[in-house]
Amino acid sequence: MTEKRLSSEEDFIAYLKKINFAKHLTKIAKKLKDKKVVIYGAGSFYQTLIKEYDLSCLNIIAIADRKFINHDDDVMFSGYKVCAPDEIKLLEPDYVLVSMISPINVIEDLEETSLKNVKVKIKPLINKPFIDIWKEIWS
Repeated sequence: MTEKRLSSEEDFIAYLKKINFAKHLTKIAKKLKDKKVVIYGAGSFYQTLIKEYDLSCLNIIAIADRKFINHDDDVMFSGYKVCAPDEIKLLEPDYVLVSMISPINVIEDLEETSLKNVKVKIKPLINKPFIDIWKEIWS
């Protein structure tokens, strides 16, 4: 199963089990204890994550996504405040965790646009095997 074929909820669940996301989530929850976190990406992969895993161990202050551009102030998504990418810096998070299967381009885009010159760490939410990252970069 290659990443490019992952498109269904079943594929996402199988992938998350394969990379032992539950163990990774426990580790990052300990590492990010008391840190303010924004999750970037509210698509189908994120929707599967919240169905299958309890992310309440993270101090999530908002969910960011391009689809939330021009949102109303009181809009919530999966129980969290929403924001557009350009609004992330106003929340002053410690971390932005990108909840996508292939986060590299998104991370680069955030670093060069919405979060340029902002002191925030941008990391992928999932812990991918190095070979998968290598393939993502060079394919």
